[in-house]
Amino acid sequence: MPPVAWILLLLLSLLWGGSYLSARVAAPEIAPFTLVFLRVVIAAALLGLVLRLSGSRLGLTRRSAADFAVMGLLNNVIPFALIFYGTSQIEAGLASILNAATPMMTVLVFHVFTEEKLKPLKVAGVIIGFAGVAVMMGGSALGDLGGDFLAELACIGATISYAFSSLWARRFKGQPPLRTATGQLTASSLLVLPLMLIFEAPWAAPAPSGPAWAAVIFLALAATALAYVVFFRIITLAGASSVMLVTFLVPVSAVLLGWLVLGEVLEPRHWVGMALIMAGLAAIDGRVARMWMR
Repeated sequence: MPPVAWILLLLLSLLWGGSYLSARVAAPEIAPFTLVFLRVVIAAALLGLVLRLSGSRLGLTRRSAADFAVMGLLNNVIPFALIFYGTSQIEAGLASILNAATPMMTVLVFHVFTEEKLKPLKVAGVIIGFAGVAVMMGGSALGDLGGDFLAELACIGATISYAFSSLWARRFKGQPPLRTATGQLTASSLLVLPLMLIFEAPWAAPAPSGPAWAAVIFLALAATALAYVVFFRIITLAGASSVMLVTFLVPVSAVLLGWLVLGEVLEPRHWVGMALIMAGLAAIDGRVARMWMR
């Protein structure tokens, strides 16, 4: 990937680093489809306004509307609902470890459905990166593995959905990131609205607390609206499979933010885990290996 793509990947990891903690605050009070709807509809409204103020339009056709709908389903509706359900039942640390399987799923999906075949160095990098996430989150998170099979399966299901969304996202390469993000989130809002109304009846639910609403606003504005503009920019610069490497960096960002903002202590396992993640990403990137072999 070009250097600017790595910088944007780090920014994306920071934006998504707080999403698991925010989901942990909001999910116990807000039902999954309702939380997904609030997240995507607020983000879609903001990006739609920005798009209009910039003088651009979605310019929908039947083909582009279908593309946005599939992308919204695979990249928002399905994984968000599964993750919100999962994080309401299991700890955020375990959820982030399970989510780190996304690059593995993506590599396998691209191997089967595209010309991007498995290569030893890339596979090794994915395995090392996943191991780094597991080490960094610690044995206590892994110790809970198997405690709630359905919640854990939901988190794994989200990684599979993300992998196929990465495959589908290849058709948006070269398109303006703002337009693509707005189209995807608008489609997601329309898709999840009937699911929320049919299965959850949010009008009958207790009103969320102030912290839950604050978590929703962060999820919508930072972790969704801004994040997906960055997401589609990375796809334009480096390709769809590369953007899913962010799932290795999200736990790193969460730990470092806790250290910088909350004064949390960095333990040896954090440093070891981060070193493994960086080594895995370097192996996937391949430039260090190529320089070594010269």
